Amino acid sequence: MNGYTENRASEAYERPDPHDRVLTWGASHAMLPLVGRIVADIMHGHDRLAQLRPEQERLDSQRQTLDWPQRSRRYQVQEEIIAVEKDLREAYSELEALGVAVLHGPSGLVGFPTIVNERRAFFSWRPGEDDVIFWNFVGDPVRHAVPESWTKSPPAPKSRRGKSRRTKS
Repeated sequence: MNGYTENRASEAYERPDPHDRVLTWGASHAMLPLVGRIVADIMHGHDRLAQLRPEQERLDSQRQTLDWPQRSRRYQVQEEIIAVEKDLREAYSELEALGVAVLHGPSGLVGFPTIVNERRAFFSWRPGEDDVIFWNFVGDPVRHAVPESWTKSPPAPKSRRGKSRRTKS
């Protein structure tokens, strides 16, 4: 169990920490179409906020002298920022539920958690990349190419033909 356990009901459900999730390269690759759509929404939201916030600052600084159409636009911008921020929170939550970390929202860089040499790491991807072709350790911005051997499925176990399992009576 993780964390503080005192004063907890004995049948209390403890959700696993999404940061404890470990994904294979194959699982990361399979998730890419969905993750790519969510990341596109995140990038669009960041772009939209980058457009709206300067306009909001300008309108807020002039709020005492705005005519009615400008005041109306000020309220519209405030409402749109709130809606975009809500959409961003939802998109980030979707990725978190999948176990995917957003490493840099504006550029769309995401990480699929894994383990490399017994250290926490990410398979990383950003829009414009054809596949999950990079990895990096947690906290290290340097991305390394995924070795081809990591992208291969492990060989199927050899069958045990000719050997029968007998039980004693």
